[in-house]
Amino acid sequence: MSAMSRREFLGTAATAGGVLLAGGWAARPLAAAEEAGWPKLPPVKIHVVYVGTGGAWPTPTFDAPAEVAKFKEYLAGVEARLGDVQFVGGELIPNTVPAAAETAARLKDADAALLVHLSFGSGEPLLKLVEAGLPAAIFSQPFSGHDWMYVPRWQKAGKRVILLPSSDYGELERAAALLRVPVRMRQSRILLIGAAQGTAPACSAELVKRSLGSEVVPISQQRVLAAHKAIDPAAAEAEAEKYWISQARKIVEPSRADIINSARLYLAIKEIMIQERAQAITSSHCMGEPAKGCLAFSKLNDLGLVGACEGDMDSTLTMLIFAYAVGAPGFISDPLFDTSRNAVIHAHCTSTTKLDGPRGPRAPFLIRTQCDSNQGVSLEVQMRVGQGITCAKLVNLDTMLISAGKIIELTDFHDRGCRTQITTEVANAGNMVHNWGSGVVEGDMMTLLHRVIFYGNHIENMKKLAALMGWKTVEEV
Repeated sequence: MSAMSRREFLGTAATAGGVLLAGGWAARPLAAAEEAGWPKLPPVKIHVVYVGTGGAWPTPTFDAPAEVAKFKEYLAGVEARLGDVQFVGGELIPNTVPAAAETAARLKDADAALLVHLSFGSGEPLLKLVEAGLPAAIFSQPFSGHDWMYVPRWQKAGKRVILLPSSDYGELERAAALLRVPVRMRQSRILLIGAAQGTAPACSAELVKRSLGSEVVPISQQRVLAAHKAIDPAAAEAEAEKYWISQARKIVEPSRADIINSARLYLAIKEIMIQERAQAITSSHCMGEPAKGCLAFSKLNDLGLVGACEGDMDSTLTMLIFAYAVGAPGFISDPLFDTSRNAVIHAHCTSTTKLDGPRGPRAPFLIRTQCDSNQGVSLEVQMRVGQGITCAKLVNLDTMLISAGKIIELTDFHDRGCRTQITTEVANAGNMVHNWGSGVVEGDMMTLLHRVIFYGNHIENMKKLAALMGWKTVEEV
C-alpha cells in the first residue's frame, strides 16, 4: 500500500474520545492485565482515622459521629470506584496525643493511612499518626481548625505525608489513588533484557529496590528467543488478526508475516512476564531479533502494564508510577523543538493505542515499519488534537522532571523522524530548549533526551506524589 500523509490520515480518522478514570482517578489500573492472565495484586489497605470529636472549632455543638457517617458513606463509593483499595479502621478519636499514640500502634497491618481532620488541635496528634511510618494523607476541610499549617513543616523534615485542605470530598479519591503508588511500586517486578540504560541510580537494581521497593529481574535474550520459538504460529496469527490487522486504519509497509511475527513476540513476552509475576519490561535488544518490540510493548501499555524500549529504566519507572497513580499509559518520546511555533515535537515508533487508559478507546493507527531501519513493525498512532498532556521523567530516582503542554497537530514531517509524531504547544519553548534537563540529569543521548507523554495535566498530582515518595519535582519551563 502507498504511504499516507498525516494530513490524509487526519482526514480519514475519527477523533478518539472517552475517559477511563473514575472521578478523575484510575479505576483498578491493572484490571485489563489481570483479565488477560497476569496475577492479581491484593487490594491496598488504607487505614482511616477520624481525628477530633469537637471543641471551639468547628463549633461547640459539632456532631462528630454524624460527620464520620458522611465520610464513611463517601469512602464506600470511592472504594467501589477505584476497585483496588480497601478502607479499614475507621476509628473516631479525640484530637489528643495519647489517643493518637494508641491508634498509631494499630496501623502496622495497613499499607497507608488516611487521616480525616475534624476538629481543632495542636497538630501533635496528627504528627503522631504520621510517624507510624505509613504513607499518609491528611484531609482537612475548612473550619476544622488550624492543624493544617504544620504539615508543610513535616514534609520538609522528610515525613511522607500529603495535605488536602479542601471542602471537596473528591480530594479523598485523590488521596486514595496516590496512596496506592508507594505500595504498588514495592509490589512491582520489572524485567530487564540486556543492559540497563538511563541515569546511574536507575540502572542499579539495588538502588531501585532500596528507593522504590521494585525488583529488577534480569532476563536473557536467549530466553526470549526460546519463548518466541515455542509460541504456536496459529495463536500468533489469531492475535495479529484480532488485535492489529483487523483494527488498523491502514497497513502501509509491513507484510502479514511481519505482523504475525511481532504478535508472536508479544505472546512470548506475555508468557515470561506472567511466569515472573512482572508488571513491566524494558529491553535494550528491542530493535533486533526475533522481532522489533514496538507492537509487543504497545499491547502491554494498552493493558495498563509497561513495555519500554531501549532498556530505558528512568522511563520504565515513570510509566509505572503514572499507571498506578492515574491509569494513564505513557508514550516514550524523542523530543524536538520548533521555537517558531512555541512548540515541542514528540516522536517515537513505539506508542500505546489506549492513551485514555486500558478501558478507554483505541486511537486510530497505521501499521508501519520502524523508521530508522524501515524494517519490522511499528505504529503511527493518531493522538487527539487539542488534548492536554504531561511530559515527565523520573531521573536519578529522586527528581521528577515535568511540564505541561497541549497537542496542536499531528506533525506533518511524514518523510522523516519516528512514526508517531505530535506537535505540542508549551509555555515557553525558547526557555525550555536552553534549560533542557534543568541541570539535574546527565548521561548519554538517550538519557538526556527521552521524556514520557501522558494524556492529562498531572503536575499537581505529581507534586503531591513527590511528598509521599520523598522526591523533588522540577518543572521544565
